[in-house]
Amino acid sequence: MDELTRWRRAVVAWAAGGAGAGTAAVTARELAGGQVRTVVLVEGSSDQVALEALATRHGRDLGAEGVAVVPLGGATNIGHFLDVCGPPGLGLPLAGLCDVGEERHFRRHLERVGLGSGLTHAGLETLGFYVCVADLEDELIRALGAGTVQEVIETQGEWRPFQTFRNQPAQRERPVEHQLRRFMGTHSGRKALYAQSLVAHLDLDRVPRPLERLLEHV
Repeated sequence: MDELTRWRRAVVAWAAGGAGAGTAAVTARELAGGQVRTVVLVEGSSDQVALEALATRHGRDLGAEGVAVVPLGGATNIGHFLDVCGPPGLGLPLAGLCDVGEERHFRRHLERVGLGSGLTHAGLETLGFYVCVADLEDELIRALGAGTVQEVIETQGEWRPFQTFRNQPAQRERPVEHQLRRFMGTHSGRKALYAQSLVAHLDLDRVPRPLERLLEHV
């Protein structure tokens, strides 16, 4: 296990609290100095996969650059990770990515730890935090187009499950873009699988703005 991965795991354990938090904090502090230049806080593993895959397509290795992408395990955990990685804890440079529905959590806790006041959407971007509308999957589907996304589903061997899903009564009348987005969230690990695959098919001139701007920022 490389040291950046060890650091990321220590930070997650520290943020979670509990009996092992003290030891994890010591480990995170010891490793942070020489390994971490910037911490990117994202809602889940699919966001991490997408950002790292896009960086690779641009010839970058975020880990080698000291950019640690840390999944929060849900946007409501942002406060714990800001306490650990931000001014109250390690005091590291921060950036991040969230869904529009979770923007309020990010704003509130960034302000709480002293990283802004009365933050607007533009204010978040000034800090390096970018918002997906409505979420990462929606951004990628719009960038690629529904036809290309369905081709990717077919190459993943999931065309039949997708057709079964879209024929469910609750899905039949919905736009295909909505069906695609919902399908990606139906099984554990599917969002991350498609984050990788869809980024691989992106035209680099049509990268969703939040991903593009975040990668430029770090």
